[in-house]
Amino acid sequence: MTNKLQIEIGRKQHIREARRIEQILSKKAGIGYVSISTSGVMLIEWDDHQTSEAEIILALNKLGLANVKVKTVNEKSHKEDSTHHSHSNLNILGENSELYFAIISGVFWIVGVIVSFINSSENIATILFIIGALFGGVFTFISAGKDLLRGKFEIDFLMLFAAIGAALLGKWGESALLLFLFSLGHALEHYAMKRARKSITALSDLAPPMALIQQNGELKEVPIEELKVGDIIVVRPNSKIAADGVVTKGSSPVNQASITGESMPVTKYPNENWQNENEIKKLLPEHRVFAGTINGNGALEIKVLKESKDSTLSRLIYLVKEAETQKSPTQHLTDKFEKYYVPSVLILVILLLFAFVVIDETFEQSFYRAMSVLIAASPCALAISTPSAVLAGIARAARQGVLIKGGRPLEDLGGIIAIAFDKTGTLTEGRPTLTHAIPFGAVTKEHLLKVAVAVEMLSDHPLAAAIVVGGRKEIGAIAIPVAENLKALIARGIQADWNNSIVHIGNRRLFEELTGKSVPEEIDLKMSELELGGHTAMIVHQDNEYLGIISAMDVARPEAIATLAALKKMGIKRMIMLTGDNQKVADAIAKNIGITDPMGSLLPEDKVRAIEQLKQQEGSVAMVGDGVNDAPAMAKSTVGIAMGAAGSDVALETADIALMADKLDNLPFAIGLSRKAKTIIKQNLIISLSMVALLVPLTIMGTIAIGPAVVFHEGSTLVVVLNALRLLRYEK
Repeated sequence: MTNKLQIEIGRKQHIREARRIEQILSKKAGIGYVSISTSGVMLIEWDDHQTSEAEIILALNKLGLANVKVKTVNEKSHKEDSTHHSHSNLNILGENSELYFAIISGVFWIVGVIVSFINSSENIATILFIIGALFGGVFTFISAGKDLLRGKFEIDFLMLFAAIGAALLGKWGESALLLFLFSLGHALEHYAMKRARKSITALSDLAPPMALIQQNGELKEVPIEELKVGDIIVVRPNSKIAADGVVTKGSSPVNQASITGESMPVTKYPNENWQNENEIKKLLPEHRVFAGTINGNGALEIKVLKESKDSTLSRLIYLVKEAETQKSPTQHLTDKFEKYYVPSVLILVILLLFAFVVIDETFEQSFYRAMSVLIAASPCALAISTPSAVLAGIARAARQGVLIKGGRPLEDLGGIIAIAFDKTGTLTEGRPTLTHAIPFGAVTKEHLLKVAVAVEMLSDHPLAAAIVVGGRKEIGAIAIPVAENLKALIARGIQADWNNSIVHIGNRRLFEELTGKSVPEEIDLKMSELELGGHTAMIVHQDNEYLGIISAMDVARPEAIATLAALKKMGIKRMIMLTGDNQKVADAIAKNIGITDPMGSLLPEDKVRAIEQLKQQEGSVAMVGDGVNDAPAMAKSTVGIAMGAAGSDVALETADIALMADKLDNLPFAIGLSRKAKTIIKQNLIISLSMVALLVPLTIMGTIAIGPAVVFHEGSTLVVVLNALRLLRYEK
């Protein structure tokens, strides 16, 4: 059986250290996949027949990893198991040890430069440079030593070798400068990457540690970990909600921005059927609340539906952290490039060491040039360019209520020019709504609705509920006599007794059988018009009189038209609607909202085939659905996007990208962010590779020395990180 471990290492990892850990663990028997983010989150997939969690933790301890928090994942359960402690000799002064050492190194180098201008103090300047080099090189030496023990030559080793080479030539000032700037660059990278993690780390602090539980008529404060499904908790005004649940008492606006990204609070009120398990599964957003959201000015009583470890917030935190570890296609490409690039640089440097044999110069000059090239060619900026952008993009999306599961969907979404949408629940509300009440003759609209509401109140059909709710909104709270003796007339309609009369509601066939003749032409024409528009139309008949027509329809979401228009403006050429409804209904809805390709009468397997055909035609296609019946089609698409994933386990599991709020208008944001991320990744690659392409020839020709090479080299590394962090400020 394959298991997953999500591990929080307790400190951020540089990309090279992360790769080193991945390489070591991937060689261990039973471990099938290892990926670690620079922010200190590791994902391991392992076979429990070949190894165990204890053995993996032991291997981590041997690598010197501190404060390891392990989360074991078995199918749908995401639970934190334990925390394992080990000690690392790297964090001498805490998390920012390398920054402090770099600052000390810089101080000694600057003082050494000042002293070196005093001719009589040359020895003192050299001593200051040596001290500066020692402080600047301690972390580089440790990392390089670990790599050498594994037979690997990474960037830390190249830099350390160059610094030692400069020192051997008596260039102590340049050696100290190299180690100072290299360690400062590392430290500033870590500091900058902290900003990218703030949005994600903040999620963990959203849920309150304690909850007020109602027991035997009394309130008791308990840790949220002790809450059980079915408990009733009390949430006071302006406080955080402690658990996922259904409102049983009270009404209050709730700020859900932390989970769904919605800017406006959503008013919550009780669900009358909160004790009915079947009804709870159909909860509307106005009845459901999530852990970590903020209650408004009213008190609420909430029935707990999920334990804290299974809450939407817990799952969101887990999935966002897992997404950090997923590498993008560009990152995989740069990793492969570096695998061959570093040995190539070493071969070039060795050849340059012997340049004095071919050209007229001393060994010292050849050695110095080789060290300069070594610094110029080191791919520090290249290594950090993509992961920094991916991390920043995922963090920004999470803040907007969009869960992007890794670098691949983040990059792929930006290249999409065709999007397929499920209709029901995605482009439409997902439930029928009363759309028309058309009286005939002398009948008033109020009378037509009173009759329809009274009879449909007895029915459990989904259309009946739509007629009752919509009718009540139209006529208000006036008294309506109760209907009785409901009879279902299969494939035709319903019959009931109301106010000393017999009422029939149904289709043409019902009234053709009742009267022995066709329905009046005026009614027939109006019904045909409504049906062509995608409405389900029904005739209302009382005793011997036709009262009129009522119709219902699964109407388009309010934001659907604006969202599709925005997508078209962004360059999405094809917007396809996939639905099981007949083609006439599909065409009617498509015409109203701006769909380019309506495809009706589709079974789930037909949707899969439709996605395959679209991929052949367009190269790539995104599929937007609810994550349940659309899961097969989403899996076939280039990028699967789930709507309304908040509270939906299936949607969170199946999608590459999850729109946490049940709203379409976050889709243009997600596509825009993806395109911006792709642009920044390209910019970073150009910056990092251009700097190498510029510096290497200049150092080979001797145009620039070690000092300037170090400044430009480390400067380019910081530029790509800061460029990536611009994603954190991306707006719609």
